[in-house]
Amino acid sequence: MTDIQRCSELLLPAGSLEKLKIAVLYGADAVYLGTPDLSLRTKSEFTLEEVVEGVEFAHKYGKRVYLTLNLFSHNKDIDKLPDYVDTVRKVQPDGLIVADPGVFMFVKERAPELDLHVSTQANICSWQSVKFWQDQGASLCVLGREVSFNELTEIREKCPNIKLEAFIHGAMCMTYSGRCLLSNFMAERGANQGACANSCRWKYKVHMRLKDGTSKELPLTEENLELFEFLLEEEIRPGEFMPIEEDDRGSYILNSKDLCIMPKLDDLLRIGVDSLKVEGRGKSIYYVALVARAYRMAIDDWYNDPENWSAEDYMDELLTIPNRGYTYAFHEGRLTNHSHGYENTATLGAWEYAGIVQSVGDDAFIIEGKNKLEASDVLEFVPPNDRDTILLRLYEFEHAKTGEIRSVINGGHDPYFRVPFAVFDQEDLTTLKERIPPMTVLRKERSLTEVQWDRIKLDAETHAIEAGKGSVQAYTNKRDRLRESQALRDTSLKVKTPRIGMEGCCGKGCNGCLMFWHDPSYARARELLAKKKQGELFDQNMKDKPADKISA
Repeated sequence: MTDIQRCSELLLPAGSLEKLKIAVLYGADAVYLGTPDLSLRTKSEFTLEEVVEGVEFAHKYGKRVYLTLNLFSHNKDIDKLPDYVDTVRKVQPDGLIVADPGVFMFVKERAPELDLHVSTQANICSWQSVKFWQDQGASLCVLGREVSFNELTEIREKCPNIKLEAFIHGAMCMTYSGRCLLSNFMAERGANQGACANSCRWKYKVHMRLKDGTSKELPLTEENLELFEFLLEEEIRPGEFMPIEEDDRGSYILNSKDLCIMPKLDDLLRIGVDSLKVEGRGKSIYYVALVARAYRMAIDDWYNDPENWSAEDYMDELLTIPNRGYTYAFHEGRLTNHSHGYENTATLGAWEYAGIVQSVGDDAFIIEGKNKLEASDVLEFVPPNDRDTILLRLYEFEHAKTGEIRSVINGGHDPYFRVPFAVFDQEDLTTLKERIPPMTVLRKERSLTEVQWDRIKLDAETHAIEAGKGSVQAYTNKRDRLRESQALRDTSLKVKTPRIGMEGCCGKGCNGCLMFWHDPSYARARELLAKKKQGELFDQNMKDKPADKISA
């Protein structure tokens, strides 16, 4: 073991009670969570009763729980604070994450026994800011993603008596630690109240305006492609033209790749960063389990043998999780062009969430399928307490209740099937139940299109370049190959969610939705929501329903 006394904790997101349990079982030292009305995640699935249950579950396993109260409050939020804080203090969380100075002051006066953590939303990027919050009574500061490792090292040296938290993995925001108005303007969804529409990840197309006042899209064909080039010129840089590249899918000029500090994790462990934070309260159970498992193994192995530690095996694990391509972001100080995802905005991985063990019987596992499974698929059981995974090829699926034999399982449609212990003929059956407990996650390899494989190859090359191992020429070749395959792909698929752009309000009462909170047509709904328990939203889509017909 190293002689460092300040051990880093692994902090995972929990967007629901089930995700909290998964995070704890798969190695998190701590989790952070909140109800959707007063934290920065409108899709959070916690009620206050589930928060209580989640805290009790984590504490049973000796893990810590931090609750989020990190919205920037509007007047309508203030009346909720007393009831929220009085309820929260009863369950004794290990910390309360706050961003708004007014909320910080209120909690400090109302519940002085609670440890206060200052959210990344507070934009803490210097040791002076850390000292300010320490003087106000904060016990931990979450540093902005913009902080470089050299800056973090100096902050650690100048602020030894307060805990520091840094992001190590997850989605990146293209603005200052999430302080963004783009979503408010383009979709009437408040980013700083948890309802960001991710406007920066939309695709944008170039149009030209004719002198008669009409605007038309300019289709680029083989005949005219070489005739046009679209350039931006910034006011105080006359003559310095910046090209805008676009293909038939549009342009992703604000889209960031995902943060992944795994190859540099030893830097943070060496200087004693107290909490290593993974982003993703809106992510899947599969994401929570696999990210927790990879970083748990990496952290433990570094503490056991820091001199011989290498990130390669853990990176292989993280590549099984859908991502936008990985980047070190600001770790080295300067951001490279490889941190941006110009080619594509979708998350993608060569593996996918196959299922989860719902229960363990006397002679079989009951599995809930999470994606389409077909006869002869190889399922990989990824246990929470075992570094070795278990592979199993299934040639048929036995329905959990009827015993009917099926060749296909579809996630979401009667997806439960039985897997007898006897089919694990290459495993030690005496320890099988212990190795594969309930809530064990399963994965399987995906069948990818040519476009998707080209995207994955390009992502791998850009990550290698950041690590000093890649080739600019190889990157250029793979980028061009992706563009060629994308130009040939089928573009007939349509987005089916109402939560993008201006299509409308889902009607659930999300805290940051300006349409719900200010549109007269939702007046009756707002009255009804005020009578519901904190954290409880409407569970039906009320878009386009008359306000007087909306019921709780």
